[in-house]
Amino acid sequence: MSQRFLSFHAHLRELGLLGDKAVHFGGPDEVLLYSGGPLSHLAQYSMLCGPSRKRVLVRQPSQRNVSPAQQHSPLKGEVRLVKEKTQFVAQVEEWKHGCWYHLTSIFARSLPELLEKLHSHTPKQFFETQPDSSLPHRPFWSGAIAYDMVQWTRPLQLQHVPDEGEILIVLWLVERMVVHEKSSDIIQVHALDGDQWCQKVSQHTDYDSALQTLPEPSHTLETSSMTDEQHEQSIEAIRESIREGQMYQVNVGRWWNGKILEHPRRIFQRLNEANPAPFSGYLEAPDLGFSLVCSSPESLLKCDGKSVFTSPIKGTRPRGAHPDQEDELRHEMVHDEKERSEHRMLVDLMRNDISAVSKVGSVQVERFDVEAYAQVQHLVSQISGVLNEDSTGLDALQAVFPGGSITGCPRTVVCAAIDELEQRPRSFWTGSIGWVDITSGACSWNILIRTLIARKQRDQWYGSIAAGGGITIGSNPKAEVEEAKWKAAALRKACGWIDGEPSPLPIGKLAIHQLEVEAAPLASGEGKVRFIDENTQAEGCVLLIDNLDSFTLNIAHAIAGLGREVLIYKARDGTAEQNWNEEACVEFVRRFQPTHIVLGPGPGEPTDSPLTMSFAHLALSGKISTPILGICLGHQALGMAAGMKLVYSPNGPVHGAPRICVHDQTGIFSTLQSPATFTRYNSLCIASMENGPYIETAHEEDTQMVMGIQHPTAHIHGIQFHPESVGSIEGLELLKNFLALEADD
Repeated sequence: MSQRFLSFHAHLRELGLLGDKAVHFGGPDEVLLYSGGPLSHLAQYSMLCGPSRKRVLVRQPSQRNVSPAQQHSPLKGEVRLVKEKTQFVAQVEEWKHGCWYHLTSIFARSLPELLEKLHSHTPKQFFETQPDSSLPHRPFWSGAIAYDMVQWTRPLQLQHVPDEGEILIVLWLVERMVVHEKSSDIIQVHALDGDQWCQKVSQHTDYDSALQTLPEPSHTLETSSMTDEQHEQSIEAIRESIREGQMYQVNVGRWWNGKILEHPRRIFQRLNEANPAPFSGYLEAPDLGFSLVCSSPESLLKCDGKSVFTSPIKGTRPRGAHPDQEDELRHEMVHDEKERSEHRMLVDLMRNDISAVSKVGSVQVERFDVEAYAQVQHLVSQISGVLNEDSTGLDALQAVFPGGSITGCPRTVVCAAIDELEQRPRSFWTGSIGWVDITSGACSWNILIRTLIARKQRDQWYGSIAAGGGITIGSNPKAEVEEAKWKAAALRKACGWIDGEPSPLPIGKLAIHQLEVEAAPLASGEGKVRFIDENTQAEGCVLLIDNLDSFTLNIAHAIAGLGREVLIYKARDGTAEQNWNEEACVEFVRRFQPTHIVLGPGPGEPTDSPLTMSFAHLALSGKISTPILGICLGHQALGMAAGMKLVYSPNGPVHGAPRICVHDQTGIFSTLQSPATFTRYNSLCIASMENGPYIETAHEEDTQMVMGIQHPTAHIHGIQFHPESVGSIEGLELLKNFLALEADD
């Protein structure tokens, strides 16, 4: 069925209704959002956009406006953040007289701001006929966003910025579209009333002819951005950084480049014959000499205007040569601790991201599957949230971009580390193709993996392909190098860069195997979550110190779900470092009069957060009587304030893995069963201390690592694990016990 729509696409070109023969309808640019493979809950519709009469381009500003960061090493804990973003410029162009003409310029500092300002360029009328409710009902914008827009979605200043003028965003106004409904195999055309292009295309929707089979591509040479040895060295550098506690997981990529001896459109066809995927896409802008070819299995974000959905992928195995082998590989992946931990980490990360725009208590994991594609099978979760009153799908895109599966965790730190490791911009690889209805905020965006970035110079096309993987402490460098190679193999073969080689992987049809969902701590109370700024006023709240972690909002939403108001203070946001002496900290607490204080997790060591360490010292000295809970890094800060040593975790780093903890059923553990299971994210820990000021209330069953501390008389508690994480079965009960504590007079 899917191939029929590609054949229809080619037919419209032949009829002069698309491409350079359709310029009296609009520009020759092409936008195809294609759902390959059989019908599934993932793959339901494909969308072909008609000739557009308006587009918007964002290009990399000059280094006078966006200068590269001074050299530093995020892998070693040097992270340079910026709080205020400079403006970027979007050029709105109009198609007339057979050319794209500049219409106006838009200045913005974020994706939502840019998209909001496109309102005035977007017709408000509805299409004459209405498509399915999950598709746009009126003119919308569709195109691609480069990964390098991370410069405006994260508080980072890159060391390796794109060249001036490089395309960062290209979007087209879509006033007419063709939709293929896979369940019925029906092709329908939607446009504004009286649209002539729509009328002409509607005459051909019954077209059903086989797509012409393409010959094998001509062979040409490729180059790689690194050797296998250099790739392994990058992976080892990441693993060393993880050992030192700077990060949990990093997705690092490798590039292949070469000539393309045919039009990228043919490569798209060949790729989708060999490797169909539900979130594929093809874009072309002839005057820009630019094209994107994508066969992606991963959705970044969907929004229907009321709810948001994301489907993170992490965990990979090849298909099997026969059903028994495939079952064995799938079973191996599902029960592999490295794969499950990596996936759990990603689920926690994406829960955090959509919590930024979702109502308290609404974020949940809906499904957990193994999705098998042509050559690989993946672990995939589906996470949803209900938008809060102040947020739209435009804000959601800002919150999740770029996707966690192709960056890592903690997000901001690893994006800086990727820049250090890859030493080049990513361009559109790991960016996104999709569409957005500016008016309602409804949208659908993929993640640009399995992607060819094609550029034309004079009469010659050149292409770039990248692939990589998420590196954890458990990664095998040689295996990771081979995995990156076979992830890129289908595209490299489609380009003719792998000459005459058979596929290195078995081929199979798309299949979905549903697994049991791993629940996250969830409560649906009517608490609130706010970030502190210079104008914030509040009393009687829970004060949460954010230490640049990617799980802070999960903690905040868990507490708010128990009916509390949570104020979050960004202790490491890139502002000028404040001198958090005793007087400043006491005044900070006096300003908000919190009922409880939570010292949050984060990368690095507690000394990287002077505010967290100051709170730890003040609590221990009795100068702050507010009940205080340290989580992970916050727990370590409480220990270090008492003279406990910070040491490497026994048996190495553990990130995203549930561990059995034995506790004394006192304090915040009083209503919990012992042992209990909680998820760890740590490379470092505090060592036991004889005759110290704390009672050690919990330890890990296998290693005896200190997992909980409590002051004998004051309401000071520390836990090494993450109670808010997927896999922390009794985490919500523990937080409830902490919130039941009252400050001493």
